[in-house]
Amino acid sequence: MIKFEHIGLRYGIGPEILSDINFTLDPGSFHFLSGPSGSGKTSLMSLLYLGRKPTRGMITMFGQSTGSLSRAQLAAQRRRIGVVFQDFRLLTHMSAFDNVALPLRIAGKNEKEIRSNVDELLDWVGLGDAKRALPNTLSGGQQQRIAIARAVITRPRLLLADEPTGNLDDEIGMRLMNLFDQLNRMGTTVVIATHNQHIMETFKHPRLMLDQGKLHIEESGGELRKKLEGVF
Repeated sequence: MIKFEHIGLRYGIGPEILSDINFTLDPGSFHFLSGPSGSGKTSLMSLLYLGRKPTRGMITMFGQSTGSLSRAQLAAQRRRIGVVFQDFRLLTHMSAFDNVALPLRIAGKNEKEIRSNVDELLDWVGLGDAKRALPNTLSGGQQQRIAIARAVITRPRLLLADEPTGNLDDEIGMRLMNLFDQLNRMGTTVVIATHNQHIMETFKHPRLMLDQGKLHIEESGGELRKKLEGVF
């Protein structure tokens, strides 16, 4: 589904933030993305959701090289991706229900289907009683759950989440991780950036480990599978 080949990324004329990044994500895989602060996790996520182009190298996504896509083709690719941003990016003038419903409305779904799907998902994330509330009247953890519901409502082919359980209590965090696992079992490819060791140890998925702009991959048991520092 996704292939990074000798990817480098720098901002302006500064040093590379990411250097010789090489990996493949198979359809239906589930990976954690981890590493110390400043290691390049946010930059790598921005490349994965097509929010930024690499300085060098080639990214192939859904069978197409992203470097040759038009603006309209890039927009079509992004519609296959669900993203949970760390700053949530909710529309503050819209209710929790309407924020979650937005991707379905953009996709042209009918209102009866939208209402059924959104109500069910808001109940699942524990916000069934807050569906008419505006985001700025809710806590950070509640806003985070709205952002997660919006990202998964269309059952995207690729789900990217940046610290999705960071503002949540353990019970809600584990419920959402089970939701991600369920989506993955249904075929969605999942990448979750997290520092939460408990979650990574509970859910035995491989880890993309970043350190100083370099990447290596660890299997779920913690065994180093392949170090990728310029050799694919």
